[in-house]
Amino acid sequence: MRIVIDILIGISILFAIAGVVGIIRMPDAYSRMQSSTNVTTFGVLGVLIAGILYSIIYLGDISMAVKLGVLIVFYLITSPIAGHAIARAAYRSKVPASEKTIVDKYGEDLEDE
Repeated sequence: MRIVIDILIGISILFAIAGVVGIIRMPDAYSRMQSSTNVTTFGVLGVLIAGILYSIIYLGDISMAVKLGVLIVFYLITSPIAGHAIARAAYRSKVPASEKTIVDKYGEDLEDE
């Protein structure tokens, strides 16, 4: 079972590296934010799931596994909301998008207000 835990942590590391590459390679703030939010969410989830397995199998501590499970739910709820709020604030602050941007859904929503 230790191999499964190590694999989950390794996958999380790969997601973190992909997030860093995405932040460096993406053309504008909105793309970078999308890359960092999605990739780090999966990276954190792998570590938390590995922590749940470790706490149940090796430590025998169910209370720690429950706390980590609550952290997973909390992170799945707050991370996308925070990314969306930051992107909306950037748009309202007129942070320029890439020239390659084709669709502007925020602009369509602001026209209705």
